[in-house]
Amino acid sequence: MAKGRNTFDLECPCCGASLKVDPEVRAVLSFKEPERPRTLEDIEAGVAKLKGEAARREEAFQKSFAREKQQKEVLSRKFDELLKQAKESPEEPRRLRDIDLD
Repeated sequence: MAKGRNTFDLECPCCGASLKVDPEVRAVLSFKEPERPRTLEDIEAGVAKLKGEAARREEAFQKSFAREKQQKEVLSRKFDELLKQAKESPEEPRRLRDIDLD
């Protein structure tokens, strides 16, 4: 690891950068960032990816919108089912809620 008499070449465990350190003066003499891989090979692939993202977002929005439109019907059916259960067994005690414990 020693390069020369007083300097050391180190690799940062965090980012992988190469550091040249002088222990006598307690300083980093040089710093070289690691080469990062390219995320896109060409601009056309990046544009295609962005167009696909817009379609995916729109699809997720439409699904969420449809669920919200049906939410009233779902809650109504749940209420009707629980009301029916309550009428069928009126002897059954109410469930204890957290707020009832105060």
